[in-house]
Amino acid sequence: MIHPTAVIDPAARIAPDVEIGPYCVIGPDVEIGPGCRLLSHVSVHGPVRIGARNVFHPFAVVGGPPQDLSFKGETVSLEIGDENVFRECVTLNRGTAKGGGVTRIGNRNLLMAYCHVAHDCVLEDEIVIANAVEMGGHCRIEQGVGIGGLAAIHHFVTIGRWAFVGGLSGLHHDVPPYTIVEGNSARVRGLNLVGLRRRGLPPDRIDALKKAFKTLFRSGHRAETIKALEKRESVTPEVRILCQFLRAMMQSKQGRSLEAHRTW
Repeated sequence: MIHPTAVIDPAARIAPDVEIGPYCVIGPDVEIGPGCRLLSHVSVHGPVRIGARNVFHPFAVVGGPPQDLSFKGETVSLEIGDENVFRECVTLNRGTAKGGGVTRIGNRNLLMAYCHVAHDCVLEDEIVIANAVEMGGHCRIEQGVGIGGLAAIHHFVTIGRWAFVGGLSGLHHDVPPYTIVEGNSARVRGLNLVGLRRRGLPPDRIDALKKAFKTLFRSGHRAETIKALEKRESVTPEVRILCQFLRAMMQSKQGRSLEAHRTW
């Protein structure tokens, strides 16, 4: 399963059924779990921990040092879960000491060609990121997010669960969950109704989210509106998550321009 042109450090720990194609380079302090496939010309620089059944396409660079001027060679790492697909020329950087030391990628994600995941980013599960999306350091991408091609994400930005980011967008502020954002600077354009239906969210909970969304984004007194929504006995989990996220946005640097999201 290992091509004769591959170069593998003896200290690397590789499961017996891993496929390593032509001209791959695997450094020390690398752990690759069962069922992984490195198709060709993939380089992996430790410390890196890779789970099971991941696929790396040609010229992916996994675990490169952080592109941060403060990095002085500290021991920092990259952790990857299971069943992810990394297409051609994807770059995944390790963390930095000031950011916790670890870049983390979850499970069942698809990163298309030329995507860049910078130091200390956290990607959760079931995310689809189209071609040439660039992420600055310390970004957090929550579960089920979709990102269109050529989007640029400022460092420290969080994109809430099941949100969708339009192609060519520039993100300088956090993105509320369940929404669609688009533009430069990106603004909320509505709810990600297609994504919610695809995820199997029941119609009554989608309707509750619609009503809460309109109330929240039309309100000139957002803090009071959030508090009132959360007090309702019938509040759904999605509405509660949206309220909690918006409250956090109002308290963070990436949420201080929340009014820029108001397009109603």
